[in-house]
Amino acid sequence: MGSRLQIQRDDSVVLRVTHSNIKSFIADTRFSLQMTVESVKEKLWKKCGTSVGFMSLELYDDTGYQVALLSDNLRPLGFYSPQDGYRLHVVDLDPSSVTSGGWLEDTSLVEKYKISEEAYDKLDGTYRKFKEKMALQNPLDAANSIPNNYVEDLCSNIKVGDRCQVEPGDRRGVVRFVGRAENLGHGFWVGIQYDEPLGKHDGMVKGMRYFDCPPLHGGMVRPDKVKVGDYPEQDPFEEDEI
Repeated sequence: MGSRLQIQRDDSVVLRVTHSNIKSFIADTRFSLQMTVESVKEKLWKKCGTSVGFMSLELYDDTGYQVALLSDNLRPLGFYSPQDGYRLHVVDLDPSSVTSGGWLEDTSLVEKYKISEEAYDKLDGTYRKFKEKMALQNPLDAANSIPNNYVEDLCSNIKVGDRCQVEPGDRRGVVRFVGRAENLGHGFWVGIQYDEPLGKHDGMVKGMRYFDCPPLHGGMVRPDKVKVGDYPEQDPFEEDEI
């Protein structure tokens, strides 16, 4: 009787997933060894946008050597003998893919909406009009009423390099800056590099660079919104069931 691949139902493996078009995309992901290659592709399609029909999967060991090309969609993942720590590389073969050309990483490629100062001044309900109204009601400049050491005491336990969680939204990341940011307002601020593209910039805010991080991964928040501690990077691929 010919040999047959035996896979336990609870067997799984953690692979580091990378993408050919999204250079900043790296995620440690758990897969069941019973999943077919097609099922693996479907799971990845939901997360990275590369369609199953245009997706090629390459398996590399922990030394960077290519172990296998997952070319048979009907075979189980376990057929290719992946091990924890191996890298599963997604190759997007679609020339018109949403991931091609750097559109998901380089925000400079996106055309920005611009409005002239004259046109903006004519609009009602803008923040500028609100500030003007508040200035008439309260002659004191609200910004000047905030001391330079505002919330400095809350920064005593926050250090650059700390893992953290930011409210609202339970966004996780790493502290990259702690200090004053005068162009944002008086007092102390904390610069965060989020694990996922949940930010607004790459560490440069209003022409001032406070730290470096990938586009749309940076944020500047008040320290009362930051909790530091054991907040490991969350797996964006993880699902309730495998």
